[in-house]
Amino acid sequence: MSEVQIGLGAICSLMVLLAMRAPIGASLIAVSFAGIWAIVGWRSAYGAIGNIPYDFAASWSMSSIPMFLLMGYLAYHCRLTSGLFEAARVWTSRIPGGLAVGAVFGSSAFAAVCGSSVACSAAMGKIAVPEMTRVGYSPMLSTGTVAVAGTIGALIPPSILLIIYGVMAEVSVIKLFMGGLVIGMLSAITYVVVILIRVWLNPALAPRDATVYSLRDKLAVLRKTWPMLVISASVFGGMFSGLFTPTEAGAVGAFLTFLVALLTRELTWRIFRTTVMETLLTTSALMIIGVGASLFARLLVISGLDVTLGDAITSLYSSSFMLIVTLVVIYLLLGMFLEPIGAMMLTLPIVLPIVKTEGISLIWFGIFLAKLLEVGMVTPPIGMNVFVIKRVVGNLISLGGIFRGVLWFVVADLILIFLIYFFPALVTWLPDTLS
Repeated sequence: MSEVQIGLGAICSLMVLLAMRAPIGASLIAVSFAGIWAIVGWRSAYGAIGNIPYDFAASWSMSSIPMFLLMGYLAYHCRLTSGLFEAARVWTSRIPGGLAVGAVFGSSAFAAVCGSSVACSAAMGKIAVPEMTRVGYSPMLSTGTVAVAGTIGALIPPSILLIIYGVMAEVSVIKLFMGGLVIGMLSAITYVVVILIRVWLNPALAPRDATVYSLRDKLAVLRKTWPMLVISASVFGGMFSGLFTPTEAGAVGAFLTFLVALLTRELTWRIFRTTVMETLLTTSALMIIGVGASLFARLLVISGLDVTLGDAITSLYSSSFMLIVTLVVIYLLLGMFLEPIGAMMLTLPIVLPIVKTEGISLIWFGIFLAKLLEVGMVTPPIGMNVFVIKRVVGNLISLGGIFRGVLWFVVADLILIFLIYFFPALVTWLPDTLS
């Protein structure tokens, strides 16, 4: 059996394990170890197991992940984010579909301290969906809005997905953050436009809020957002001004969140212990997937399969546009079955060399990829954000109903993805200011 055939066998074995719902990190490690052993022997495979995990985990940029996770979990459990949706709700009350619009803006603000689309959807689902249900919003609109608004968490800093991409592609994380901020804001605006169109076409989806809020009421509710405003302004102001690096920003953010939680008297020992445990568990899961992806990349290189697969993908397109179309199809299919970080780590060892050969900006591609992967978070049959919302709302609506609710937003996302391709400056103009 040739080395390329061993590599293909490893990929087939990996697909079988993933289809059986085996953990992606463990599957990657097991298949990669066996493949390297079959090609270069037991000693080399054992050496790879010993060296690659350290090389991956020792990356300085990776140390920001547990800090940003700690910041997000602490802010959530201490209810520092609870005022975000209320403020958005009051300020958008007179807009058609105002509560849904408020959920989008609330999710965008929560994303600035979270970095995870799943956590963002879960948090806003518990806050926004009951409020929309209380005033008679269509469950399809309310759940669909919150599920898709959660995907903004993968674009607006501090995005865990962009941090990992930056490490693997060896590009500036802060430039990725700046590009992600622009596309995250454009995504939020796109979702608001979709809501307005849907409510205009069918006003019964979102009854008008009869409550009239005075300017004093609107200013008063803004006071409830001060914890997140202080944390976000300090962290991102310092990071984008060059006062500290993105890696240091994670530690600064976690420390500031801890101080604010103490000042608001929301922090208890039980919350602190829960926050630390969730941070450790999530970080460990991400690290295991990252180690497995690094081992898998080594297997592809040793077997020569990276070149073979690259040539195969190259043969499918005749221009950079066709390459993008091919990647869109591949990632949309992967997104239906894999969570974004796993899909990204699994494919980057193959895709990155092709992107570099085509002369495509790695900063642009990182944002494009993050947006593409997040569409998979709301598409069947997996649609992780949809399952999260279903778990939050219980029997309010069926799983199929939530998927139908996100359909309009998915169409809008695909339009935005191609706008990003045709107008790359949407992503690159802000990062280019650092050059």
